[in-house]
Amino acid sequence: MTVPFVTVEGPIGVGKTSLSKEIAATLNYHLLKEIVDENPFLNKFYENIEEWSFQTEMFFLCNRYKQLTDIKKFRLAEAKPVVADYHIFKNLIFAKRTLAPTEYEKYEEIYGILTKDMPVPNVVVYLQASVETLMKRIAMRGREFEKMISRDYMEQLVADYHSFIEHFEEMHPEIPVIRFNGDQLDFVKNPHDLNYVLKIIKDTLQQRSLQ
Repeated sequence: MTVPFVTVEGPIGVGKTSLSKEIAATLNYHLLKEIVDENPFLNKFYENIEEWSFQTEMFFLCNRYKQLTDIKKFRLAEAKPVVADYHIFKNLIFAKRTLAPTEYEKYEEIYGILTKDMPVPNVVVYLQASVETLMKRIAMRGREFEKMISRDYMEQLVADYHSFIEHFEEMHPEIPVIRFNGDQLDFVKNPHDLNYVLKIIKDTLQQRSLQ
């Protein structure tokens, strides 16, 4: 029996954690949340990206590796479905944008070693939204370190996510990617939108005999 493993991805502020919590509550999945605020380099990173990017990305990579290793054991021991508010491939998105070419080569090598036997999701939920929407949501949640995120950085990040998710679909045609537009749907404040999103996800899981 294949144990469901759903990952929710998208740029900063798009609603990954909010939707992951709803999926976990509705389908009785174990929730895996990425570690963000605990990264000791994050404030320094947004103040000086060149200086602190490698330390920041390595912290995220090592912590996500540890989380996914724990999930691998958990799924084998209890056979309980999992929903994560990130996919570890996001590390390459951020690292490629922020690291110097020589540092990225080292980072990519370490990434390959750590992730070669990591759990692979059955379904990826990809949330997308305009830069305007993302900047508004980031401002509303008021995280101190996110106040330093520039519009230029967000525009680059959104473009990087679009490119990477298309590459992911080409490389993994067996893994369905469900796309939702955050400019058109507000699953945080609108119950109708949330029910619509959850129905699409449940239907996809049923089609793949994962529910």
